[in-house]
Amino acid sequence: MASYKVGYFVGSLSSTSINRRLAKALIRLAPPDLQLVEIPIRDLPLYSQDYDADYPPVARTFKEAIADCDALLFVTPEFNRSIPGGLKNAIDWASRPWGQNSFARKPSGVIGASPGAIGTAVAQSQLRSVLCFCNSPLMNTVEAYIHFKEGLITAEGEITDESTRNFLRNYMTELHAFIVRVLTVLPRTA
Repeated sequence: MASYKVGYFVGSLSSTSINRRLAKALIRLAPPDLQLVEIPIRDLPLYSQDYDADYPPVARTFKEAIADCDALLFVTPEFNRSIPGGLKNAIDWASRPWGQNSFARKPSGVIGASPGAIGTAVAQSQLRSVLCFCNSPLMNTVEAYIHFKEGLITAEGEITDESTRNFLRNYMTELHAFIVRVLTVLPRTA
C-alpha cells in the first residue's frame, strides 16, 4: 500500500492556537499511510507581485515544501468571518508567480476549530473558493467545523470526547481515501 506525505498549514500564528491543538490531534488519528508534516507560514513576508521575478529564500523554501508533498491539509481558524491574513498571504505566495501555482492538481482538505457555535464554516467556505481557483481538488464529502470548548483537545493533541475523536478519525480516513482517488486519476508524474 502506498504512503502519502500530507503537508499541513495551521492558519493561526498564535503559540496557543486551538487549531494547532487540532492539527496535533489529527496527526495522532491519521491512518498509518499518511505522514503529516507542518509547512510553516509564520516567516513569510507580505506577498507582492514585485517578488515574482526573484522570490526571497523563505518563499522558495515554502514552495519547495509544498512541492514535496502529495496532498495538503488546511487547519484554520476563522477571523472576523474570514480566512486569517497569514494563511491568505501564504496561499498568495504558493500560487504565484503566474504559471507556477503550487496547488494545481494537489488534493486538499479543509478543517478548523473555533469557540463559536458554527465552528469555522464561513472561513472554510471562503478558503474552499480560493483553493478552487487555485485548481486544488478539494475533499467535500466530509466537512468538519469543530466547536471548540476548553478541555476538548489538550495541548498535546489528546481528544477528551469520544464522539469527537471518532468523528476526527473518520475525517482522516476519508481524507486518505480522497487522496488515493485523486492521485489515481491525476498522478503526480502526469
